[in-house]
Amino acid sequence: MDDSNLIQYAPIAIMFALAAGFVAITMLATHLLGPKRKTITKLESFECGIESQGNARVPFNIKYFLVAILFVLFDVEVIFMYPWAVNFAELGIAGFVEMVLFVITMLVGFFYIIKKGALTWE
Repeated sequence: MDDSNLIQYAPIAIMFALAAGFVAITMLATHLLGPKRKTITKLESFECGIESQGNARVPFNIKYFLVAILFVLFDVEVIFMYPWAVNFAELGIAGFVEMVLFVITMLVGFFYIIKKGALTWE
C-alpha cells in the first residue's frame, strides 16, 4: 500500500489511540486516587442486598453457556454483514455471491445445532 491509501486510516487510528488512552488514564487515575480502605464488610460478597449463604460454586446447567456462545457466534455473523451492506453497490455480483455462501454456511451450522437439540430446554 502506498502512503495515500494509508492516510485514509489515520482518523481510525487516532480514534483508537484516544479511546485506549482514555481507558488507560481513567483506570490508572481511579486506582491511584481512589480510597484504599479495605474492611471486612467491603470484602464480603454482595448480591442484591441479600446475605450470601452456602457455596458460590454451584454447578450451572451447560445450556446457559451453550446459548451464550451461540449468541456470540451468530452476533458476529451480523457484524460481518454491516460492511458488506455498506459496500453492496461496489462489490457487485461477486460480493453478493460471497455473502450468500457465507449466510448458507452459517445457516448450515444453525440447522445443525437445532438438529442436535442445543436450543431445546427440558
